[in-house]
Amino acid sequence: MPKKSNKKVVPGSEQALNAMKYEIAAELGLPVGQAYGNSNVEFAAELGAMPAGSVKEDYWGHIASRDAGAVGGHITARLIRKAEEMMLNL
Repeated sequence: MPKKSNKKVVPGSEQALNAMKYEIAAELGLPVGQAYGNSNVEFAAELGAMPAGSVKEDYWGHIASRDAGAVGGHITARLIRKAEEMMLNL
């Protein structure tokens, strides 16, 4: 059985990464967040795709894989850019 490899290097960074994820999704015009998530979760629960009340964050199931991947790519690019800027200021 493979080991889980998505441990955070900086503990407690989940909140900042989630904020960045939703910020980038908004910049890309993707319909996620509190305004969109509730109706999609209810719809998915009605279809039996997930048990009602089982989602801990906004539902992303209606987003295409390509768009979700674009969000991840933008996060990576932004984190690299910030690290490079920090290195220049040393």
